[in-house]
Amino acid sequence: MASAFVETGVAFGVLPLGTLNHFAKDLNIPLDLDSAIRTIVEGHTVPVDAGEINGRLFLNNSSLGLYPDTVRERERQQKRLGRGKWLAFFWAAVTALRRYPFLDLTISLDDEEYRRRTPFIFIGNNVYSMEGFTIGERERLDAAKLSLYVVQRTGRMGLLALAVRALFGRLRQAKDFDALFARKMVINTRHKNIRVSTDGEVSRMTSPLNYRIRPAALKVIVPEPESAEESAEGLRDDGRDADPLQSSAPTP
Repeated sequence: MASAFVETGVAFGVLPLGTLNHFAKDLNIPLDLDSAIRTIVEGHTVPVDAGEINGRLFLNNSSLGLYPDTVRERERQQKRLGRGKWLAFFWAAVTALRRYPFLDLTISLDDEEYRRRTPFIFIGNNVYSMEGFTIGERERLDAAKLSLYVVQRTGRMGLLALAVRALFGRLRQAKDFDALFARKMVINTRHKNIRVSTDGEVSRMTSPLNYRIRPAALKVIVPEPESAEESAEGLRDDGRDADPLQSSAPTP
């Protein structure tokens, strides 16, 4: 639905009715439905970026490899076996890990070319946190960049080791993990068609996959920011000195 509002100038109001509500959380939109409705009525608009792949928009992320395979298998189990969403997802993940297919990719960005053999690749709209207890969160959605995270030539145990590294904030030191950032990127595979996930929906797309960021493409209604006076008062109430508010882009 959000794609209908892109580059129209019409403000988009978010109701947190999804399973995980990543987009709402990253914009500090209340997850309580009544509060979210109040935000739409009383809030203000901010411009946010959108990602695009082969003409299809996404607000959160896109992925290739294990995750699209897991989603497809989950949907099959829900339809054929009548399993609940989370139980179906668990068994689908087990099935995908058992198969553990590898993709041979050529990634082109900023006049550089990378060849990778990987079970999983993730492309985000702006920069995602990939370490510690903030994994999957974004500090901002207006930095006008795509983030690409790719695991290299690692087996099942290697993937588990990477997950442990991420939890303890040591993922960036792993030699079999890449984090890259660009406004545009092209991913080529040996397959003419490939299964791709965009914001949790899986479809088949034709290679090459052309990704780009569309800066400030969508106006979203978010909560009114606290005034500087209110923020300073809140700091004093907490027993801390009031510091000037500063904003900074996340470090790649």
